[in-house]
Amino acid sequence: QVQLVESGGGLVQAGGSLRLSCAISGRTFSSYAMGWFRQAPGKEREFVAAISKSGGSTDYADSVKGRFTISRDNAKNTVYLQMNSLKPEDTAVYYCAANRLALRTTPGAYDYWGQGTQVTVSS
Repeated sequence: QVQLVESGGGLVQAGGSLRLSCAISGRTFSSYAMGWFRQAPGKEREFVAAISKSGGSTDYADSVKGRFTISRDNAKNTVYLQMNSLKPEDTAVYYCAANRLALRTTPGAYDYWGQGTQVTVSS
């Protein structure tokens, strides 16, 4: 059974930074492409960032390009999302997800999900 556990969320002022972490257990971490998604109240879950199995390829939503960075440490079975220059519109529950195939940007392509971590950005 694959388990994903996110951490690092919290309350931050606009312009601040947070780093989210997602640890995976149960399978070989390097077998999965990883993604970060977010969901704000009353909105659909949306793509934020994704990274390939090796870490050699990444993709970002236009709304976070230049501000967020996804990375992974296969030795630690962990994927990270560094979030800088945070804006109130970044407020959401952030989820990490694992995909057995390849880097994808749609939620339906992912096989496993974490429980989510709340990020709140105050103005």
